Amino acid sequence: MTNSKLTISRRSELLVQSEIRNMSIECDAMGGINLSQGVCDMDVPEIVKKGAHDAIEAGYNFYTRYDGLPEIREAIARKCESFNHLKVDPEKNVIVSGGATGAFYSACLALLNDGDEVIIFEPYYGYHINTLAAAGAVPVFVRMHPPDWTFSLQALEAVITPHTKAIMINTPANPCGKVFSQAELDLLADFCIRHDLFIFTDEIYEYFVYDKHKHISPATDPRIQDRTITISGYSKAYSITGWRIGYCLCDAKWKETIGFINDLVYVCAPSPLQMGVVSGINHLSEEYYQQISHRFGAIRDQLCSTLTDIGLTPFVPQGAYYILADVSKIAGKDGKDRAMNLLRQTGVATVPGNAFYHDAMGDNFVRFCFGKDEKVIDQACAKLSKIKL
Repeated sequence: MTNSKLTISRRSELLVQSEIRNMSIECDAMGGINLSQGVCDMDVPEIVKKGAHDAIEAGYNFYTRYDGLPEIREAIARKCESFNHLKVDPEKNVIVSGGATGAFYSACLALLNDGDEVIIFEPYYGYHINTLAAAGAVPVFVRMHPPDWTFSLQALEAVITPHTKAIMINTPANPCGKVFSQAELDLLADFCIRHDLFIFTDEIYEYFVYDKHKHISPATDPRIQDRTITISGYSKAYSITGWRIGYCLCDAKWKETIGFINDLVYVCAPSPLQMGVVSGINHLSEEYYQQISHRFGAIRDQLCSTLTDIGLTPFVPQGAYYILADVSKIAGKDGKDRAMNLLRQTGVATVPGNAFYHDAMGDNFVRFCFGKDEKVIDQACAKLSKIKL
């Protein structure tokens, strides 16, 4: 049949299967150790599980309001004030959605038009790119440079066009672990004010910060609060990626539109699981969150040490639970070749660096996920130590 109307949409042609998923499939086929997919091996806190169970028993089994139950919006507001030093109104500024990805997608559909350009720092997280593509927006790339993943104001200014509408910040960042400093955020705030841009900021790894680095929410700058769309959630901190509980913080003038899109696409986040998160926010102590940093900081150090010992160069992350490493010593024509050779030699699966760049810059990188149980990391390090470069 020629010229048939039965075709996929042009929008879907822009989307690609995540290389993270592809490498997980390859790993399963070989029975390897999966350090590719960003799933954290922490146990779900008992108080979180109990909160969800009790909510089911109490009848929290129906639709919630489009922006979430009042209990979770109020809990998020308290958390934002105590942890992020950000005062938000649970009625006017908080939308609970189907994970941080759902919150970002709803915000993009609400605020971006077809052809609007969004500045993305690379290496980037692929789902950010796919989400923008699904919303009809166009990513424009500004490169960060290892080992500290620095960027320049000149590079930002060079990509500004009349179509630029927003910038995306991921802090702590997937895949490189960068934690944006106050000086960098001040620079970006000035830049966004000068060019009248929205700021999307993904802060899902806000509790995974190491050494002397500190997570800073861009929206704490009063000059840019009204243009900042903060995305976060509890998938990582509570190890509940399958629960899909994320949220968006925004100025009151954007909330209703973002919320209505959230209602259209997701209706609401799962009601009893919202209450499980409420239980976690209300009852877990500050020590719980500090232990996340201590535990995964030690695991990071172990894996980085092993990579250095075997001749691969890790760029030590400041936050999140990923390591980008230079694997140019491994044979291969690109990142996928090198990742597959690493998997075949050691049984350890990683993500090729090409998944995080729009060009060939990623050919010499792979990403390791270290959000794993200590025993898994021990096994992975032992396997990696057998590599022959």
